[in-house]
Amino acid sequence: MENKNGIGRLGLIALIVSSCIGTGIFGITNAVAAAAAPGPALLSWLFVGIGFLFLVLSLNNLSEKRPDLEAGIFSYAGAGFGPLGEFISGWAYWLSAWLGNIAFATMLMSAIGTFLPAFKGGQNLPSIIVAIIFCWALTLLVNRGVESASFVNTIGTFFKIIPLVLFIIIVIIFFKGHMFTTDFWGNVANNFSKGTTTGSIFEQLKGTLSTLIWVFIGVEGASVMGHRAKTRSQAQQATIIGFVLLLIIYVMISIIPYGTLTRAQLAGAEQPALGNDLQLIVGSWGAMIINIGLIISTVISWLSWTMLPAETTMLIAKDKVMPKVWGKLNERKAPTTSLMITAVLQTIFLFSLLFTSEAYNFAYSLASAAILFSYLFVGLYQMKYSYKEKQWGQWTIGLIAALFQFACMVLSGWQQILLVSISFIPGFIIYYQATKENKRALTGKEKGMMGMILILSLIAIYLVVNGTIVVS
Repeated sequence: MENKNGIGRLGLIALIVSSCIGTGIFGITNAVAAAAAPGPALLSWLFVGIGFLFLVLSLNNLSEKRPDLEAGIFSYAGAGFGPLGEFISGWAYWLSAWLGNIAFATMLMSAIGTFLPAFKGGQNLPSIIVAIIFCWALTLLVNRGVESASFVNTIGTFFKIIPLVLFIIIVIIFFKGHMFTTDFWGNVANNFSKGTTTGSIFEQLKGTLSTLIWVFIGVEGASVMGHRAKTRSQAQQATIIGFVLLLIIYVMISIIPYGTLTRAQLAGAEQPALGNDLQLIVGSWGAMIINIGLIISTVISWLSWTMLPAETTMLIAKDKVMPKVWGKLNERKAPTTSLMITAVLQTIFLFSLLFTSEAYNFAYSLASAAILFSYLFVGLYQMKYSYKEKQWGQWTIGLIAALFQFACMVLSGWQQILLVSISFIPGFIIYYQATKENKRALTGKEKGMMGMILILSLIAIYLVVNGTIVVS
């Protein structure tokens, strides 16, 4: 199916790269070096790279085999597991998207604070007010039309890549082979690895996973926006090309610095870590360039993630698993109601940053945990559809994708998964409104699944109240 006025291959690739390359990449050397030596870090990239590759392959296969499912990953959940499955997938994705924007806001204002002291730290009142202004400015831009916002995103992506390419070039120039191979597997505690994890390879690998998952969120962007692409084949190509480009950039930025600075220096760098790394290597001008790049990167990524959550609720409302008001479009075919509701929630949550000590870490860890539910449904439906069609190669791809998501849920921590369940308390109220609106009664299976999730949410609330789960 061709859409002459849709988003082209280049625009979709830029959307994927921009969606993924946000704040996480600018702190990745610190997080990875603190958790793992070069050897375990490479193994972790191999594990995560394979897992996300099979997710991407599943998305492409389902996009080709089920072009009728316009809502992408949410429709796959619906086709495989009914309306409630689609709602859970879409709600989790929507939650992940706008919580990620809170993380963007915190890091953006912190970066601006390096130039303007009034915003230092990124969580004071001036920072919150400016972040809210950014939030609404981006919302209004997307409200003018998603394709026009995508054009701005494409241009911005090229500018945000420049400081990252510069970082890669500099660390390659100053690379020292003997420094890279010193304690390659992280088994020896010494002055060069002070303040980092030493010991078993598995523990080091496990410690990097949440960071690596966080920087890959958004790789499914072309699938979510696939119905707006000029052709579905271009959306599929963009997904693979975007994934490969991201993996190359991430591995180079997180691994090569082990040969330019000691592991202790990398792990001890303040955020943004890339800027502090360059300050140690070439001086203050390097840090300044990275901070400017971080500001541009965060704003553009925030634009992408203003588009995606609104697109999510619009698509699942179209499939009648959310009230139709969430899918209402303006004259420019932008989901105005969804955009406004999401912006209001982000505004409220941004004010809460005045009362929490680790807003960035909390927001991104919760966003990472939430999106795993959406990814899991993709793998499960890939298995179900391929089993029905007796396509065993594709069934195996789905199995590996699903097992990877299960592994990430276990290794990323049960606390975050439980916290995500709390969001389904208001979510199921909205889902019930959709069933009434469409004159459909809840089935016994739906009531059972909703009951199980609500029990988990009550357990989560209890554990938060007694201090077992800390949210600040």
